Amino acid sequence: MSFEEGLRAAAAQLQARLDAAVSALPDSAVRDAMAHALRGGKRLRGYLVMEGARLHGIAAGQAVQAGAAIEALHAYSLVHDDLPAMDDDDLRRGQPTVHRKWDEATAILAGDALQTLAFALLAEEATAPDPAIRVQLIARLAEAAGAGGMVLGQALDIAAESASAPLTLDEITALQAGKTGALIGWSAEAGAILGGANPAALRRYAAALGLAFQIADDILDVTGNAERAGKRLQKDEGRHKATFVSLLGLEGARARATRLVAEAEAALAPYGAAADGLREAARFVIAREM
Repeated sequence: MSFEEGLRAAAAQLQARLDAAVSALPDSAVRDAMAHALRGGKRLRGYLVMEGARLHGIAAGQAVQAGAAIEALHAYSLVHDDLPAMDDDDLRRGQPTVHRKWDEATAILAGDALQTLAFALLAEEATAPDPAIRVQLIARLAEAAGAGGMVLGQALDIAAESASAPLTLDEITALQAGKTGALIGWSAEAGAILGGANPAALRRYAAALGLAFQIADDILDVTGNAERAGKRLQKDEGRHKATFVSLLGLEGARARATRLVAEAEAALAPYGAAADGLREAARFVIAREM
């Protein structure tokens, strides 16, 4: 199976699990908004979970639980990120953002509910028979998503918009390690945790992959097609934000992303050819634009 086929297969499994989880909730505008927010997307984070789990002998039917959890949490972050108080976006994944299709209150509540859904999925016995493994996944996700991870990165990003001086390259790298890298890191480590294995190699892989992902996003914001991307582009320059492109130049950013992908691939050496799917995932990250 090619990487593209594997990504599509994982996306279908993840969507089915998420649809089942949401459809079990009481009928409400919040439930409908959750379902709307969970449609579309590449499902890269969920794929990383499922592929990492496969490397450690975990069946897809089990791994889809953790994969769906990270996709639910990622969707929450996007719903809140799109709000007027944050990025104020009208389009996400090629469809109206939740606060545009409903209203701000519904978007906030739907985001809250998607976040709690993520932890509810991880708490289910289907995620892992050993409750200690479930607790470890929950604790690590709380750390990655919270005020020391994704939320911190988002806060630093917002603060940078009104700062008196643009961020330095080191500051942007640290910011993005939280905003983008923390959830990608959890996604890559989850399979090893499910298998009771040491996640160190996958952690190194994820650190390089997460940064490459953000650099590719910065490039896409400059050079991409909004219709194909399914969201508004060219936002960063209008806000005078320092980005990897503004600091390194377009070609410098591309070169940095390419080096990071090579680092991600090298980190997978202990797994040999069995990790080719994850290697292809790293190449896919920058192939979105390059």
